[in-house]
Amino acid sequence: LDRLHSISLGQGQGPIAEKLIALAAKNGDWVCLMNCHVSAPWLPTLESIVGELVQGAHTGSAKAPDTSFRIWLTSMPSSSFPVSILQVGIKLTCEPPKGLRSNIVGTFSDLGEEVYEQSSNPASWKKLLVSLAFFHAVVQERRKYGPIGWNIRYEFNNSDFVCARDVLRMFVEKAAEEEQPIPWEALSYVTGQINYGGRVTDAMDRRCLIATLERYYRPDVLKAEN
Repeated sequence: LDRLHSISLGQGQGPIAEKLIALAAKNGDWVCLMNCHVSAPWLPTLESIVGELVQGAHTGSAKAPDTSFRIWLTSMPSSSFPVSILQVGIKLTCEPPKGLRSNIVGTFSDLGEEVYEQSSNPASWKKLLVSLAFFHAVVQERRKYGPIGWNIRYEFNNSDFVCARDVLRMFVEKAAEEEQPIPWEALSYVTGQINYGGRVTDAMDRRCLIATLERYYRPDVLKAEN
């Protein structure tokens, strides 16, 4: 890690990144340039630098980088990102899983068995966690139906689930500690109006979101046969 140098691109960061690349290429270090999409005006310069590095590596010229040198670039999808860099590099993409089953499997794969098993009220925790995972998958999958799913396309992501999961744990643990029933109204409000609803700007979309959540956060979920 001592040989990995990272910089988040933005206004005025281009010249700094150029010096970092030149030094790393000479010493055989690794460079990670983050958020390339926010430095669109500088990307042609980056394209030229990468082109020279590739050409130097192929010809063995004086500009050839050290064989241990690596450059990592992170970016949101952007039409200004140079195609030539994509053509000479290895591309990794992070896309949400498609379909309810894949979405839920992905959620629990990231969750880990330790989080799933640790609770002072395991019966309620596990059932409600599964309910939350289904809800999270449903609100994401509705986006594929365009305005029939949501009037506005919202970028619900894993951070929304993590926040809602932590809120759920807090309510479940507190209810078990005080030997009280789970406060459904408060749980639904925080999850629907704040965690997920914080992204929702359309009144009808918010109404749909809350109505959907009520199908997953209700006492029937905790019945023995479910």
